Amino acid sequence: MNPTCNVVVLISGNGSNLQALIDSQEPGGPVRIRAVISNRADAYGLQRAQAAGIETRIIDHKAFANREAFDQALIEIIDSQAPQLVVLAGFMRILTQAFVEHYAGRLLNIHPSLLPAYKGLDTHRRVLTAGEAEHGCSVHFVTAELDGGPVAVQAVIPVQAGEDIDNLVRRVHAEEHRIYPLAVRWFAEGRLRLGTRGAMLDGAPLPTNGHVLRNQVLRN
Repeated sequence: MNPTCNVVVLISGNGSNLQALIDSQEPGGPVRIRAVISNRADAYGLQRAQAAGIETRIIDHKAFANREAFDQALIEIIDSQAPQLVVLAGFMRILTQAFVEHYAGRLLNIHPSLLPAYKGLDTHRRVLTAGEAEHGCSVHFVTAELDGGPVAVQAVIPVQAGEDIDNLVRRVHAEEHRIYPLAVRWFAEGRLRLGTRGAMLDGAPLPTNGHVLRNQVLRN
């Protein structure tokens, strides 16, 4: 039986993915959220963490002279919790290469597109404008390339005819809240790892778009 995987979650805002991770924790289960850290004191996700009895910390990026100084201070706070995994859940900061390398292979992010397509911001509107038939979200290991790290798992949904952006956002968010806890649990159980050639699940290399879920029951 694998020991408990200590997780630190970084947020900047509402924290709906954080809530999904909190809700997925089980007594005696493989995942334990040790702390939630935000660069914004008004992030609602801090209240979510406090309600769940999770330690919270605030580190204001505006108090630092540059990105490097902020990231170094953030590393010190994270490492004080001795986490095996660091999870980005709406953390609206571009991380330095030094930060990413420090947590290489144990830093996950979720992005609202089917990577490698639609990196960056405003993905839902861009997908609708392009007339794409499918959309979704991706959990990936973080590297120095923005939204460019190896994908672990994707959820794919069809774009409905005439769908507006609010409905599409809602549907993608629902998928995010399903696959992020799944990926974190896989990591905690030792099933998901970053290998020399990319993401690996149960010892086997994953394709570039990861483990893809399409209108199916999630695999435990």
